[in-house]
Amino acid sequence: MFTGLVEEIGRVRQVRRQGNFQRLTIDAARILDDLQIGDSVDIAGACQTVVDLDGSGFAVESVEETLRRTTLGELRVGDAVNLERALRAGDRLGGHLVQGHVDGVGRISGLAQGSGSWELSVEPASGLERYIASKGSITVDGISLTVVEADDRHFTVAVIPHTFEHTTLAERRVGDRVNLEVDVIARYVERLLSGGESAAGGLTLDQMRNMGY
Repeated sequence: MFTGLVEEIGRVRQVRRQGNFQRLTIDAARILDDLQIGDSVDIAGACQTVVDLDGSGFAVESVEETLRRTTLGELRVGDAVNLERALRAGDRLGGHLVQGHVDGVGRISGLAQGSGSWELSVEPASGLERYIASKGSITVDGISLTVVEADDRHFTVAVIPHTFEHTTLAERRVGDRVNLEVDVIARYVERLLSGGESAAGGLTLDQMRNMGY
């Protein structure tokens, strides 16, 4: 489990691809302090397991499903990636609960500097729009953000300067693909209300959204 608060920006040192299997080596510094083989790391929003370590970085291995559902298979040497270690007991939860399970890939449709913040607009993968609501949480490339506005085609978030400057957003451009994870609570609510109505009295998913859930 993660928070969506990026600890540092890593750089891809090496990419080894063999068929539907990929091994990434990423240069990092801060997160190496207590990182061990077998630990989970959020890489651009995708939870991966550390399989090797050296003095300046770590390696992970990705299987076909991960490469299909995320942008990890598109990474090249020198690319920047957001990094976060897994939560430990007693850690503060400053963002929101993030699983590192990418739900789909979106495309940046707008990125502009506003008054005191940056405005980022994203076109989500088809089917994800139902889980994205104004004032709800969304994870973009591992960054916990709050949705300002959402419709059937895109959503918009406001990004404070600190977040913009200390994540890979500063290197993003319109048209770039980004990993998206919707709020896990929205997923559970849909499962509970599968079929459109609850057994107890007709409460629908749309009504839950209107009430702020």
